[in-house]
Amino acid sequence: MDRTTPHATGHAARQAAGDSRRRGFVAGVKVGVGLAAAGFVLAVTFGAFARAEGWGILAPIVCSLVVFSGSAQFALATALAGGGGVATAVVAAALINGRFIPMGVAVAKDLRGGRIRRALEGQAVVDGSWVAAHLGGGRFDRYKLFGATAVQWPAWVAGTALGVVVAPPESLVETLGLDVVFPAFFLLLLLDELRGSRAARAAAALGACIAAALVFWVPAGLALLGAGAAALLGLRNGLVPRATAARDAEEGGGS
Repeated sequence: MDRTTPHATGHAARQAAGDSRRRGFVAGVKVGVGLAAAGFVLAVTFGAFARAEGWGILAPIVCSLVVFSGSAQFALATALAGGGGVATAVVAAALINGRFIPMGVAVAKDLRGGRIRRALEGQAVVDGSWVAAHLGGGRFDRYKLFGATAVQWPAWVAGTALGVVVAPPESLVETLGLDVVFPAFFLLLLLDELRGSRAARAAAALGACIAAALVFWVPAGLALLGAGAAALLGLRNGLVPRATAARDAEEGGGS
């Protein structure tokens, strides 16, 4: 005869759920350590570059605290350095961070609580953490997401602070090759996207042509922003190859 009480059963279920959450968080931390190490080095470069461009000491650190997006912060710094102005730099950064909208929508159903709590939990959605937390089938491990981001955020801010404080001279930056970190980072993002579809390759080619044409007439920052118009090609379904469209539809239907 089973003498297990409902109270004991509930306690066991809560304990199992707690163990699962801890395992997820620890797994996220393990993934986040590697991502944080790479982010730290990149953040040092950002801090040094921003300081060299006249941002001062506090502004780069606050930017990393609030924005916490390497690609967006690089775009912001590059646009300002190119003479595009604050408005242009902010728009360029916002365009790049627009990717977090579909990422947030995808993970939203796995977050918990009311609107404020879900909004706060959503701050953990960054590229590496989002990928690490994906379980497949459109589901995400929210505690793994939290664990991965909990390591990366302080590493990014600390790296920025170190870069700002140390502020190596431009000659050292060039000697170490840190001056090519920004374009190399964007190149890696571009190469990853180019493998996605014909539409991505068409948008990249058009963006390069637009930037090359605009740079003769406007500052580099404005040319960068203008090149972003090529992303509108993604709205045209005709540029998406049939095989890719069919695969995406199949994956979406199975999630």
